[in-house]
Amino acid sequence: MRYVINIILLVLIVLLSYMLYSSIKEPIAFGEAKQYRKDKVVNKLETIRKAQEIYRSIKGEFASSFQQLKDTLTMDSIPFEKIIGDPDDPTNADKFQRFVTYTPAIDTIRALGINLDSLPIIPFSGGMTFDIEADTIEYQKTTVSVVEVGTKWKNFMGKYADPRYGKYDSRYDPNKTIKFGDMLKPNISGNWER
Repeated sequence: MRYVINIILLVLIVLLSYMLYSSIKEPIAFGEAKQYRKDKVVNKLETIRKAQEIYRSIKGEFASSFQQLKDTLTMDSIPFEKIIGDPDDPTNADKFQRFVTYTPAIDTIRALGINLDSLPIIPFSGGMTFDIEADTIEYQKTTVSVVEVGTKWKNFMGKYADPRYGKYDSRYDPNKTIKFGDMLKPNISGNWER
């Protein structure tokens, strides 16, 4: 009889240990997957932001589509201005010189390691692309160029795109957007930087 009780207790201990392990494993796996996937998406968004800044240095505004961004960065050149002398010195106003040179944008893109073909693709999404929008707006009585690029968390979280995983992280909402830029004001910082 004592032998049977020991076996039942042993089975019960193993079962409870497994249940405890399972209850701890899921939130840890979610946290690790969330951080890993977020880091990859943020890296891609930062690369897109660099490409948009280069585009703006060429065109004076942001690209409203990835095709427009790719075409310009492949075919156009970036202007670089060099000033000799001090243009702010009133005694030297006629003695400074300004030179503008142009470098193919594709050289800079290659040097940065940016792949323009895969730029719009969201990591872990199975080929989905980031949402991109650009325009000019009136902001504090000035016309400014604005851009917004992003995607919803559910597009790259895979099996963790279910809202039930919010119980492990109160800030997690798969329907929220991770993005940089703002269509209402001239701001190109990312909402992951807060």
